[in-house]
Amino acid sequence: MNRYYECHGHLMMDGKDFAAARIRHKNGVDDSVLRSALCSLKNAGIVYFRDGGDACGVSAMGRDIAAEYGIKVVTPVFAIHKKGYYGSIVGKDYDDMRSFRRRIAELGEVKGDFVKLMLSGIITFRSWGELSCDGLDPDEISELVHIAHEEGYRVMAHVNGSDTVRAAALAGVDSIEHGYFADEDAMQIMAEKQIVWVPTLAAVEAFIGREGISSAVAERTLDEQLNCLSKARDMGVSIAAGSDSGAVGVPHGKGTIREHELLARTGCTEEETYRANKLLAGRFTGRAG
Repeated sequence: MNRYYECHGHLMMDGKDFAAARIRHKNGVDDSVLRSALCSLKNAGIVYFRDGGDACGVSAMGRDIAAEYGIKVVTPVFAIHKKGYYGSIVGKDYDDMRSFRRRIAELGEVKGDFVKLMLSGIITFRSWGELSCDGLDPDEISELVHIAHEEGYRVMAHVNGSDTVRAAALAGVDSIEHGYFADEDAMQIMAEKQIVWVPTLAAVEAFIGREGISSAVAERTLDEQLNCLSKARDMGVSIAAGSDSGAVGVPHGKGTIREHELLARTGCTEEETYRANKLLAGRFTGRAG
């Protein structure tokens, strides 16, 4: 059996219905549901799972029991987003740098392995390039990343949109998550700074044919991301396999395998993907300080 790394997932989600999944853990982590997710990952041959955090404590408990399934789980415990911007589904907000520093202190209390920053909205799939909200100002992004690094944390950055991806790369985040609509300037910065790109292709493919969105926009978004990744690969960017495991249409286990299949369409070999996965896993092992 292949040994897979899942570099972007959510143990709290079930691949079907986010709202229902969250309700299951509303009054405390549902141990049986969590263990079912871990079983699915084990059966697919997954040995490493980097969780993107949640607001229910699921990933933290998953980290504690994952060794029973032969899986290494790392997690920020919760992601951090600016108040009024996208991100409440996976974490906690801040409204100024003082409150952001308090969130960083909270991460220390719950033993977050790294910081996950929500720097932009998500793709709406209504019209080409549309996001659910604007990205943060580049100066603010730079300060957030500086504070996180200063406190000894690696930074996992949820980010879409050419300007915001470029700003995140310039700020020196340790990984770009999603990274849709990135331009060549951003890719060059990623290559120069050795930032790992985790493109979550399977999560976008899962929107094709879904009710309430434009399949044409979803198909174009996926095709453009595949083209961008091919260019980035040629530039020397490390591209790791992260499917957004647990997101709607991305079942645990099967989603990771599908992500590898999609990455192969960019020209990435299994060996290249494995090296990128190992590079990322080596960085996101826990707080440095």
